Amino acid sequence: NCYRGFYKLQPEMTRSIYDQFISQLQASIKEEIQEVKDEGNLEMLFNSLDKIVEEAKNREEPAWRPSGIPEEDVRSALVPYLLKHRSYLRKILKEKEEENKKVAESVLAGRERIAELQQLIQARKHAWQ
Repeated sequence: NCYRGFYKLQPEMTRSIYDQFISQLQASIKEEIQEVKDEGNLEMLFNSLDKIVEEAKNREEPAWRPSGIPEEDVRSALVPYLLKHRSYLRKILKEKEEENKKVAESVLAGRERIAELQQLIQARKHAWQ
């Protein structure tokens, strides 16, 4: 509103100032956008996004969407991990059971040796008396 008076007095000058302002504003905006792109490595991110979009065009099945039930959505991601973890735990359990079996056999052998030594002691004690 306040510029209308200036425009009526000198339309070419006002138009020239306006054009310069718009030109400088556009250059400034482009420069700031380029700085943001450079800082955030956006060029590479946009290129990878374009690649994903292109790959998605060739897909026939629909893309995954959340079901709205968080438990079900998480389950699909957790089940493979939990199955892998379960097999790992079973492997460790088997190793520990084998280790315990060996220790139990060693304990039994030790007890048998103790019993033999006790009998030997008793036999020598009787022989000495």
